Amino acid sequence: MFDLQSPSADPGRVVVLGASGVLGKALLAALDAAGVRSLGLASADLDLLAGDAAERLAGMLTGEDAVVVLSALTPDRGRDIATLMRNLRMAEAVCAALKATPVSHVVYMSSDAVYPFTSGLVSEDSPAAPADLYGTMHRTREIMFADTVRESPLACLRCTLVLAADDTHNSYGPNRFRRQAAAEGRIVLGGGGEETRDLVLAADVARLTVEVLRGRGAGTLNLASGQSHSFFEIAGMVRDAMSATPEVATTAPRAPITHRHFDSTLLRRRFPDFRFTPLDEAIRGVHRELGLA
Repeated sequence: MFDLQSPSADPGRVVVLGASGVLGKALLAALDAAGVRSLGLASADLDLLAGDAAERLAGMLTGEDAVVVLSALTPDRGRDIATLMRNLRMAEAVCAALKATPVSHVVYMSSDAVYPFTSGLVSEDSPAAPADLYGTMHRTREIMFADTVRESPLACLRCTLVLAADDTHNSYGPNRFRRQAAAEGRIVLGGGGEETRDLVLAADVARLTVEVLRGRGAGTLNLASGQSHSFFEIAGMVRDAMSATPEVATTAPRAPITHRHFDSTLLRRRFPDFRFTPLDEAIRGVHRELGLA
């Protein structure tokens, strides 16, 4: 369950860990646009794997701060046990800092990877049963923060796939499709592109996170639009949003087909005025930003 703990009000200061990432940059921009004071910390400012990371972070925090934890090594950096352990050590440092200097609110940006790929709608009541080490990392971190943050609200936001102009991960989907189309003049799908996914714009995730901070949200909330599209449809949106017209090619299936559909009822109830940007519009906006339209 996810609830808002207080009437909407700006937090005193928001400390953003992972400030140089796609979501970190989007969140700092959204906080600035909302007039909310913030402190962005990237790995260059604070290496969470360093031996003194917990002590240094604790010294930067105050009891009036809200902390948003975005720092993580993403799957493109490794899907092995070593990467899992590095991610857990980073969370361990943050938890130690929060124990030393308790804050007013903590928001952990988790992932929909904590859910298995099963038939039916995914909601906040769906069991968290990750199928890989990346999902296991996020679920373990959720438990670590829940064990640490006991006196203040803790929000775990399970985010689905993110679209952004400055994405560097090249994950399968519109971010990769547009690069492949620009470089090769075609988009190559895995199989026929039958698999379905829910994708959201990074700027929308940032705007919604600001609202979670303003309401001191607590509990688990899926950040998903509730509108899933097949990768074949997504490739068509990428193609139609480009000034050139790349070919969309299919291949022989190489892996089991999986789908993901979200029940976004809880999100709509807690934030009735919030709207995600439709995916085709989001893709066109990214292409305009990159000069590809």
